[in-house]
Amino acid sequence: MKNIKKVALVLSGCGNKDGAEIIEAVSLLIAFSQTGAEVTGFAPDIEAPETDHVSGKKTGKTRNALHEAARILRGEVTDLKKLKADNFDALCFAGGSGTATVLSNWAEKGAACTVLPEVRQAIVDFYSQGKPIGAVCISPVLVACVLGEKKITLTLGENSKVITEVNKTGALHIECPVSDFITDRDHKIITSPAYMHDTNPASVFKGIFGLAKELIEMA
Repeated sequence: MKNIKKVALVLSGCGNKDGAEIIEAVSLLIAFSQTGAEVTGFAPDIEAPETDHVSGKKTGKTRNALHEAARILRGEVTDLKKLKADNFDALCFAGGSGTATVLSNWAEKGAACTVLPEVRQAIVDFYSQGKPIGAVCISPVLVACVLGEKKITLTLGENSKVITEVNKTGALHIECPVSDFITDRDHKIITSPAYMHDTNPASVFKGIFGLAKELIEMA
C-alpha cells in the first residue's frame, strides 16, 4: 500500500493584501495533489485588519483569518492551535501580506518581529522532529525569525530590503528566480520566491510545484 504523505498547510486568511496570496495557496494545493499528498489546511482563529484589494487602503474593519482561509480551502480548515507535528510529515506556509501582519508583525518590526505562538511552536516542532518545512513568497521570514540562529538557507527572491532584514536573523539568503526553489538539505527547509518577484501565475506555479515535489520526497 502506498505511503501517503500528510502535509499541514498554513494560511493567514484570503487575499494577498491582508491574508494568504490566493494564487500561491491554490498552486500549493494543486501541486501537493499532483504529488499524491494529503493536505490539511490550518489558519489562526483571530481577527485581522481588512484591506480593500482595489484601493489598497485599510477599511477600518476586520476579517477572521480562519473563516477567510476557509474560502480557499472549501471550508476544510482547522484552528492553527490544533496543529500537532506528530500527525504530519511536512509543514508548509503560503505567502501573502498576512504572513507579515497576521502570522507575525514582520511588516512593522522586520527581523525584530514577534511570530504568532502557534506558528513558532509548529516550526520548532517540525524542525526538531526532522520533518521538512516549505515556505513560499514572504513566508520564509517566519522560518528565519524562528530558526535563523541555526544558519538556515532560504530565498525571498531579490527584494533587497527584506533580504537585509532576513540576514539580521542569522539566516543565509540566496537569490532565486521565481520558477525555481532553494533547498537547505541540512535543515530540511525548502523555499520559493513566488510573488516576491513581479511575475505571472505560470512561473509562480512552476516554482511552487518544484518546492512541493521536493518537500514530499524529503518527507
